[in-house]
Amino acid sequence: MMTELDLSARPAKAGLQNLAGMTRDEIAGQLRDAFGLDEKKARMRGAQLWRWIYVAGATDFAAMTNISKDMRADLTERFVVARPEVTERLVSVDGTRKYLIRLSPGVEVECVYIPDVGRAGALCVSSQVGCTLACTFCHTGTQKLVRNLTSAEIVNQVMAVKDDLEEWPSGGDDRRLSNIVFMGMGEPLYNLDNVERAIDVISADDGISISRRRITVSTSGVVPEMHRLGAETSAMLAISLHATNDALRDELVPINRKYPIKELMDACRAYPGLSNARRITFEYVMLKGVNDSDAEARALVRLLKGIPAKINLIPFNPWPGAPYECSSWERIEGFADIISRAGYASPIRTPRGRDIFAACGQLKSESVKKRASDARKERMAL
Repeated sequence: MMTELDLSARPAKAGLQNLAGMTRDEIAGQLRDAFGLDEKKARMRGAQLWRWIYVAGATDFAAMTNISKDMRADLTERFVVARPEVTERLVSVDGTRKYLIRLSPGVEVECVYIPDVGRAGALCVSSQVGCTLACTFCHTGTQKLVRNLTSAEIVNQVMAVKDDLEEWPSGGDDRRLSNIVFMGMGEPLYNLDNVERAIDVISADDGISISRRRITVSTSGVVPEMHRLGAETSAMLAISLHATNDALRDELVPINRKYPIKELMDACRAYPGLSNARRITFEYVMLKGVNDSDAEARALVRLLKGIPAKINLIPFNPWPGAPYECSSWERIEGFADIISRAGYASPIRTPRGRDIFAACGQLKSESVKKRASDARKERMAL
């Protein structure tokens, strides 16, 4: 049974700068500008705040007991350590949690916590409000791009979920959040500056401390930014592939018209750090009668030859008006068997959170539907 809970959080006070989500340098810079501190003192004070924010999870300066009372009072006058407003929290029958986070009036994103994935549990974060890619099997792609998220807005998705999981202080052996996947709303490589800064904060050893090897960034194939992603973040790479030839991929993933499969595969082979220990994950959604034949499976094996890879087979998650159906389980298993016999790991991703529209390709669809319904009721009441 699905449960629906209200988890409204205190947003940042108007006019006060929110330090939560900032990088180490940004915090030091805020202190230097606000209080006229020299660089050394700004960095020292910044390091204290960093540990309270990202290790202890503190949201109140009064709790920061190794900072003088006068400084705490000054900080309270100028800054806050606030979480974004979580306007809705849905819990699936399988334990998946979906959060609707309001960034500003009318601007919202969703993120999803999936238990028992990776070492302990994975959080699927968003990098944009909406999306420009219009992949035809993805409901998120039907929503227009509003804007990129800032690095702080990305980090604060993690912070809000850590609050809900009661996972402070950071870094414990019993953590429930061990992996971050940039597979939510938006194309991360179209917002790489902010994604990179967010990864720096999330992965810092003296903070939230999620290893870069447990952070995966998924792209639909923004080829020019792939090398930079690997060189500057050391994040694991996932490719939203879904087809083995340009004609079909042009239809399913329209960015392929700009960066066709050969260019994409060349960029994969050149990805920094690629090895058997750092394989690329290729995501392949299973669409009945479209891309699920034995011939397509064999073509996929040929396409990935020489690339250390894992293939995630994703049963299509339906949404209202979707033009596709999910392949049968028997067909998916047959497809996986061909890939497995060729020597590739080919796990079939168990759909999670379907009952709350939290599965792959479904993010924000339910919240949009609800807002549209509310708007109709308001018009009828006039």
